[in-house]
Amino acid sequence: MQVIQGRQVRPFYIYGVHLGGQIMEQNPQKVSETLIFPIESHPDIGRTGRRYFNLTREELIEEAIIRHEGVFAPGGSLIVRTGEFTGRAAKDKYTVEYPELKDEIWWNEGNKPISPEKADNLFKKIRSHLAKKDLYIKDAFAGAEKKSRLSVRVITETAWHSAFAHNMFIQPTREELQNFSPEFVIYHAPTFYADPEIDGTRSRTFVILDLVKKRILIGGTGYAGEIKKSIFTTMNYLLPKKGIMSMHCSANVGKAGDTAIFFGLSGTGKTTLSSEKDRALIGDDEHGWSDEGVFNIEGGCYAKMIRLSKEAEPEIYGTTQKFGTILENVIFDEATRRIDFDSDAITEPAEIRNAIEYETSTGGTFRKGL
Repeated sequence: MQVIQGRQVRPFYIYGVHLGGQIMEQNPQKVSETLIFPIESHPDIGRTGRRYFNLTREELIEEAIIRHEGVFAPGGSLIVRTGEFTGRAAKDKYTVEYPELKDEIWWNEGNKPISPEKADNLFKKIRSHLAKKDLYIKDAFAGAEKKSRLSVRVITETAWHSAFAHNMFIQPTREELQNFSPEFVIYHAPTFYADPEIDGTRSRTFVILDLVKKRILIGGTGYAGEIKKSIFTTMNYLLPKKGIMSMHCSANVGKAGDTAIFFGLSGTGKTTLSSEKDRALIGDDEHGWSDEGVFNIEGGCYAKMIRLSKEAEPEIYGTTQKFGTILENVIFDEATRRIDFDSDAITEPAEIRNAIEYETSTGGTFRKGL
């Protein structure tokens, strides 16, 4: 421990990586008592450790700071590290192979089959792992069109990943939370690792989608993008069955009601192209197109920040200065916290996650008919 101005501080580590900077020691027992619900009503997450249900964004950011999961940047955004993985584990994705689904799934190197037995065994292991942890549980929706939306519960061992889920999914109203019943549950355990020889995985890392038991298992990676992309994969399966086209694209709408859609792979500029000051942003990454129009699957925005500048991309740059925004894997000055957007020392796609309400061009738009 070091002492600064009479108070104890300690360096910030996440997944064994020194982030830099100092965080003041705070009371680790601080809890929002009104939002911790009886564990007996949630048997799917075990019975030991503290459980934090549907904390607000402010409470989650506060928890992340108290738990030394991140540090504040100028303006109040949260800087975090994702550890070993700074991008998606493309070769570690699995879908549970059931006879009735075998011919409905596109099997490839990026989506391998795994047996129900292996998946169930991993579920038992990850559940046992999470039972020993303090857990953050976030209930939310995927899909702004109410008749086709998916109710999702994210169970994670880290506050900042729960804040990420808060930003990236659509938040229920107080009334909707009263009777919330998740259709899919994500069990997110970045510090749990598979045993490839026993568990049938390629490596210690895995993202497993079970379309029958309606659960997603994520282990061995702290990269938050796995959470949002696993739900997008799920929606890619569910929406076409309802006559809705799922799209990897960004979309915005003009004052005359004209909608523009921008297709492209990750990192090709969808977020930049759709962030126009004179057009309202529908969303920047995942959408559905139904008979009633184009709607956002998410509730937040995602953008790569390498070489981001205020002059070239003012809308996106502005979100980096706001409380609630999460900045992954950026380089910053330990003394001033100034961010170096030109550095790719950790990863080329340093990333930003922010709630869509922080985009100044959105006007609160999640859905727009064509």
